Parts: sequence; structure tokens; C-alpha cells
Amino acid sequence: MRFFLTVIILLMSFLPTLANPVDDLINRIDPGASRKFKTELVKSYKDFFELDQSGDRVVIRANSWVNMATGLNWYLKHHAGIHLSWNNMTAKLPDRLPRVEKPERHTTNLPLRYDFNYCTFSYSMPFWDWERWQKEIDWMALHGINMPLAIVGMESVWRNVLLKLGYSEKEVGDFIAGPAFIAWWAMNNLEGWGGPLPDSWYPQQEELQKKILARMKELGMHPVLPGYCGMMPHDAKERLGLEVTDGGLWNGYVRPSNLSATDPRFDEIADLYYKELTKLYGKADYYSLDPFHESKDDAAIDYAEAGRKLMAAMKRANPEAVWVVQGWTENPRPEMLTAIKPGEILILDLFSECRPMWGIPSVWRREEGYGDHDWLFCMLENFGANVGLHGRMDQLIDNFYATKDNPLASHLKGYGFTMEGSGNNPVMFELMSELPWIPEKIAKEDWIKDYVKARYGTEDPDVQAAWDVLINSIYNCPAGNNQQGPHESIYCGRPSLNNFQVKSWSKMRNYYDPASTLKAAQLMAKAADRLRGNNNYEYDLVDITRQALADQGRRQYLRTIADYNAFAREDFRANADKFLEMLLMQDKLLGSRPEFRLGSWTEDARSLGNTEAEKDLYEWNARVQITTWGNRTCANDGGLRDYANKEWNGLLRDFYYPRWATYFDALAEQMEHNSKPDPDGLGGGVNSNKTATELFAMALPAGPEIDWYAIEEPWTLRKGGYTSAPEGDPIALAKEALNLLSTLNP
Repeated sequence: MRFFLTVIILLMSFLPTLANPVDDLINRIDPGASRKFKTELVKSYKDFFELDQSGDRVVIRANSWVNMATGLNWYLKHHAGIHLSWNNMTAKLPDRLPRVEKPERHTTNLPLRYDFNYCTFSYSMPFWDWERWQKEIDWMALHGINMPLAIVGMESVWRNVLLKLGYSEKEVGDFIAGPAFIAWWAMNNLEGWGGPLPDSWYPQQEELQKKILARMKELGMHPVLPGYCGMMPHDAKERLGLEVTDGGLWNGYVRPSNLSATDPRFDEIADLYYKELTKLYGKADYYSLDPFHESKDDAAIDYAEAGRKLMAAMKRANPEAVWVVQGWTENPRPEMLTAIKPGEILILDLFSECRPMWGIPSVWRREEGYGDHDWLFCMLENFGANVGLHGRMDQLIDNFYATKDNPLASHLKGYGFTMEGSGNNPVMFELMSELPWIPEKIAKEDWIKDYVKARYGTEDPDVQAAWDVLINSIYNCPAGNNQQGPHESIYCGRPSLNNFQVKSWSKMRNYYDPASTLKAAQLMAKAADRLRGNNNYEYDLVDITRQALADQGRRQYLRTIADYNAFAREDFRANADKFLEMLLMQDKLLGSRPEFRLGSWTEDARSLGNTEAEKDLYEWNARVQITTWGNRTCANDGGLRDYANKEWNGLLRDFYYPRWATYFDALAEQMEHNSKPDPDGLGGGVNSNKTATELFAMALPAGPEIDWYAIEEPWTLRKGGYTSAPEGDPIALAKEALNLLSTLNP
């Protein structure tokens, strides 16, 4: 008996080690490496992590598992020269870790750290499996995130709700969007586009969400579940006799309706939603609700009453829960905020690095900020998951530290990542995640030195020089420039005589010399022999060279159009051919890394399907989202086409190249036609009745009219043909691209 008691006691003594989620995280980075660390969870009301040494083991102390993971990441970056990033979440740790020579402690008074935009779930992760989600959750923990948005599988909740309200399976299928468009359905923007979802989708996503939530909670995170914000199918008035506000149209799509707070069945339907949500995924400490998202003010809506009703429904589900709302355009409505008690709502100041709403100067400034309500300082950074270097380093640092002594920031509770697309510009996310742990304001020039050493595990003068160029050019978009995300690649836009921005709402404006990204790429390439095989270096070399090739492509386009306007036909053809050569070089360069291959996106989509029909549906979703986005009306008139444009291998070659080749051929044909005499000197007999004004207008340059959607849609209907497997040596291809750029006219 004593023997068995001894065994039980010994086993129990090992339980804390076996149940340590940070040790598990370390072992996912490098199997068995947790034995090199000593992790100590310590009670503290102040968020902190501490690095220390105990014999040969590195000690990490913290007051939470997430803060411990943050400390682990800090040690790996700043002591071991190991930088874990989206492009590389594993590493071979040295047999003997670098010692922590003296204890190092970091604290923060920002305890809440949020992650994700609704859009992220469609632009970046609609086709992720559990293996990919594990990596993302590890990345979040390493970067201090403790309250991530978690909307995977919410379509199952809605399916159950609508079936109980009397909707048929077909009607449910017509309402819920496909996997690549679920985010905009969840935000009350559209219905059904990309669907209907097959029956197998629902249990598959339910199982995935339960794994996601379990891992998040294991690490001590507080997942933010989607709450009920009043959304109902657009036909809810006719179908159920409900009092609703017509959602109207969103970029050409029929929007869901909004259930009126005064409808007698409001509480019944809201409670049904939370019942089904809780049944599947449990209760949450935080619920995300964005009522009336991207909609104009409506005098018929009592926003204060709507806020009270939504809050009451959430509190019935969990009296301790907090409402999380995006600070975006009109939201949250001031009338709604006045109806809610401080402490019950948490506002995400969604674009703090550019258009802060919390009170400092900005085009979206709110004079009194958010009053007595809690809020988070958030970095949006990327729109549409577009590929491109981009950042607002000085603005981010200045705006962040402006909160220190500003009375309008007295209710600041933390920070957040609210990017529409993930997996890009890691430098900006490293900066944002470190700022809360750095008490005194820093200069980007000082911070980047530590980043470069951590990123590549070594100090290299050429790489450092490259980054010095980048942080003072493309990564330093200035205050007053309100562009949404990266400087867009000319290759990705629908051709015209005046191409500039690719998507409708980019607000793009030039702010850096294209020579700067070329210089940075050349400097990076000089380090190739020293850093060959370094994953982070080769990823960045390709990405920076890609940016240089895109920026010089814009210059080449302008030369080509100048030749057209000058009627220099031979020069036009030569420059058009050079532009197309550069586009194909871009495609070839990007094929050397899986992160920049279309095949990674389409393979993930097809892998989720259980039948060929399901695989085809998911691939169609994947193809449409990154190109036309919608049907003909939504693409052309709604302005959604190319919103999620990507500089990706395969997409450049097979989608963007044919558009440009078609356009240049049409311009060449037009010039050929214009070089021939007209029978009557009036542009042909059909023009003999034109007025002088009309004839004058005809003499001005005007590109050919081309039905672009007719060219684009067939590509979205194709299947297969792309893989994630990289092709070619990234260093050799980067040098080939730079050699090509050296042949351009100055």
C-alpha cells in the first residue's frame, strides 16, 4: 500500500510539468527542447515576465501562461538570435542555450491583448486545418495575445437557430455564405455568396472550433465569441412576421435585415442564439457584436435602445461578459454608448496607427474619445491580405506613446492586431507586440538594429543597411497619408491608361521613392553568400525583391503609356514587352517560396473537401475571392474586384498577365488603325454627323473598351493546376530579377 501511495505522490509531483502548456509550445518549436528551460508561474497583479538563469537552464517566470510564452519569445529573439515568424515557426535550438547573465524583467499595464479582424477569417484562414491553427495559436501566445476573436464554426450556430425558427435547409443554405466570404456574412454585409455550404462543412468546422477553443483556454486565453447583434435573413419580415430594418445593399449584395429592438420576439431570438452558441462552444468572457456595421445612420433606429437590448441579451447568456465592438466608421454609435455602463463594453480602436478615433488628431477623431468606456489601441496594417511591404513606424510609435499621459487614454486597457490579412510584414507585428513591454519611447532606428539581429541570428552590415533604407521609406508611411494597406502592385490592377490604385478604396498616395526599395533589395542580395539557407533571410530577400520589381514595374508601365500617348509605336511595343517580361519574372521569383504561391491557397481549399464537388466549391471560393470577389455586378459596379489582389506565383502568370497582354495588344491595334487614312477625314463615315465637341473628344487618347469580367470569370471556374511546392532557388531568382531591373532605361 505504501508503495502505491509513493507512486501516486511521485506522479502527482510531475503533473504541473506535464500540464505546462508553455513546455508543450516549446516542444512544438523544437521537440524535447523544454528540458532546457525552467518555467515558473508566479502570482502577480501586474503583468510581467522575467528571464533568469538556473544552472544550464534558462528560467522564464511570469504571472500567466501567455506572458510566459511572451518571455520565451523575448529570450529567443534577443538572447538566442532565433526569430519565429509566420514563415517559420520551428527552430533547432542549440544544445547549450545562451545564458541570461543577469535577471531581466519586463512589465506592462496593458493586460488585454486582442487578435484578428472578422475579415482575417476569410482573407487568410478560411481553409486552415488544425495543424495550421496550432501554429497560429502558438504565434499568438508568443506575441502576448490573450483575447483572440474566435468565429470558426459560427455558421453551425446560425444553422441551428434558423432551423428552430422554421427555415428549411435550403433557406439556410441560401443565407449562409461560402467559406471565403463568411466574414462579410458574419458582419451583416451579404447573404449566401459562395454557398450553399455542404452538410459536411458544419460538423467539420464545429470540431475544429472546439480544438481551437480548448488550446486557447489551455494557454489561459479568453476567446472572444460572436454575440448576437440583431442579424436576420433579409426576408425575416415576410417569413416570420418580424419587425426589421431593411439592410439594403452592400456593394451590390443584398444585406441581411436587422431585427428591431422593439420587436416582441427580440429577446426570444437573441436567447435562442446564445443557447445554441453555448451548447456548441460554451460561455465566453467576451462577445463580439458589431451592429449596423458599415451602414449609414437611420433616423428610424433607436440606437440607444438597440444597445440596451443587445447588452441585456448578452448578459443573460453570461452576466460577467463584456461586449467587444469595433471602432470603425460610424461605430460604435455615440447614442449606443450612452446607454451602456462603463466596464460593460470594450472598444477596438481599429486603425490606431493611422486613423485613431480615441481623441488625438485624425480624420476619424472623436473629440471626447470613448468617454469612460474601455478601449484597445489596435494596429490594422493590412487590408484585403494584399501582398506588399507597408508600415507606419513613426506614426505607430508616436500614437502609441501619446496614450501615456493623455487623459483621453485613461481607460486604455491594452492593444490589438486587427489586420484584414495575416502572414505579412512581420516587422510591424514584432514592433507592435514589443511596445507594451518597453516603458520609454523608442526610435525606430534603434529598435530595428535589435530586430535585424534577432530576425537573422547575426549582425550583417548589408542587411542592416537595407533595413535602414526600408524603415525610412516604405515602412514609414507619414501622418496624413490615409492609404489602406500596402502600396499596390501595378501588375494586379485592371489595365487602363491611368492605372494607379488597384482597388476601389485603397486611397493610395505616393510617399516613398521607388529607388529606395530597389536599393534595399540590392543590399539584401549582397549578403546572400553569408546568409544562404537562413529561412527568414530568404523569405525577406524574395519579399523585398518582389517589392522592388513591383515598384519598377509601375515606372515601366508609365514609360509604356507615355510611348502610347506619344504615338511612338516601336518604343511602345518594346516597353510593353519589357513590362510583361517583368511581370513573368515576378511570377518566377515568387514561385521559390510557398508563402507566395497560389497553390498554397488552392491546395488548402481543396483539402477541406470530402468529395470532388466539395473540393470544387471550395476552390471556386478561393479563386473568386482574390480576383473578381463577386459576380459581374458586384465586381464592376460594386467595386469589389481585385480588393484581395495578390502578387502570387500562378496568379500573376495566368490571371494578371493575360489582362495586360490583352490590353497592350489592343493599344497596339488601336495605334495601327489610327495610322491608316480615313476615307472622309472624319474618323469614318459613321462619324460625319458628330459635333465639333464630339470630334474633339474623339481626338484625345482613350483606351479600348474591354469586357474584363468576361476575361476574368473563366479563370475562376477552372480547377487544379497549382501546387504549394516551391520551385527554383530564391537567391538565384532574386539575383536574376535584379539583373533584369538593371537593364531598364533610367
